[in-house]
Amino acid sequence: MSKRIYMASPTMYGDEQKFIQEAFDTNWIAPLGPNVNGFEQEMEAYTGIPYCTALSAGTAAIHLALKLLHIQQGDTVICSSFTFSATANPIAYEKGKIVYVDSEPETWNMSPEALKRALQAHPEAKAVIVVHLYGTPAKIEEIQQICEDYKVPLIEDAAESLGAFYKGQQTGNFGELAAFSFNGNKIITTSGGGMLASKKEAYTKKALFLATQAREPKRHYEHKEIGYNYRMSNIVAGIGRGQLMHIEEHIQKKKAIYETYKKAFSDIKGINMNPYEQEKAKPNFWLSCITIEPEIKATVNDIMDALEKENIESRPVWKPLHMQPVFKDCEFFSHRNEGEVPVCEEIFSKGICLPSDIKNTPEDMKQIIDIIQKMVK
Repeated sequence: MSKRIYMASPTMYGDEQKFIQEAFDTNWIAPLGPNVNGFEQEMEAYTGIPYCTALSAGTAAIHLALKLLHIQQGDTVICSSFTFSATANPIAYEKGKIVYVDSEPETWNMSPEALKRALQAHPEAKAVIVVHLYGTPAKIEEIQQICEDYKVPLIEDAAESLGAFYKGQQTGNFGELAAFSFNGNKIITTSGGGMLASKKEAYTKKALFLATQAREPKRHYEHKEIGYNYRMSNIVAGIGRGQLMHIEEHIQKKKAIYETYKKAFSDIKGINMNPYEQEKAKPNFWLSCITIEPEIKATVNDIMDALEKENIESRPVWKPLHMQPVFKDCEFFSHRNEGEVPVCEEIFSKGICLPSDIKNTPEDMKQIIDIIQKMVK
């Protein structure tokens, strides 16, 4: 069988090993340590967000963001539907009421129009979670303004969008709080881990307290609140420090992959790339996706099967959360008129995530593209 071509696998350098070796040499193997502190400081410098807290996962960052905003049982939280379940699961942890919002077609992210309708129907909402999907910035200024108008705090799920910019500002800078992920397939990885970011020092202090089991500053172990074991380890943070040194290189390679696909499919009516606002946004191009329109005889599954036959990984785009069995009772606000197919449902029905691994060779890209072109022409 031919070599496996992956969707997005980790790319390691020698720099990670240097930080890890230093941790071993100094016996900083337990959680916390110089690498954790260093990674936080380097993320603060890179993102321009003054307070970053290294955590065990991006999901933990979203959970703590909700805790910091005092989300409790029965509180309404409005959330993007077109995303991975990790965005919404922390709302369920706190037994909140989840209200889902559709995407808009220009970026595939949260629809400002649908968000406004959701807030009109739910003025009691305690938070909004917007996702920057596949590394593409949402229409974040519009969403930020709507949240300000309705006096509801905004959380950015920037798990997929580290290094992506909107009007010159990195994603994560627009909300009250932001969550980043360093899972194995992200733009940079720590194998597993995340970061909570905010412009408010008070949030960081409270997040640190909650993430370290909410231990009170006593000689003995004293706890007045429920805490969590959410801090990043010194070893994991060392991987992140080495990875962050190469993020611009990763983004450039991801962009080249996107542009290669875009050029290859530009003359095929019925194949479209995942879109972005070209005059406002600078994505990190984490994953390149296409949609297969009805005029193409090959289906999404046909194309994925043809790729898999040649040992090439692909996957469907996210299934909207309001369509997931576990969230079937949640309210949903569509971008479109009643009776029309919501935007995120339409994208799900015809979307494919293509291999976007920065180790893809020109030969790999040609093989992927040739298979798809043969399927659709």
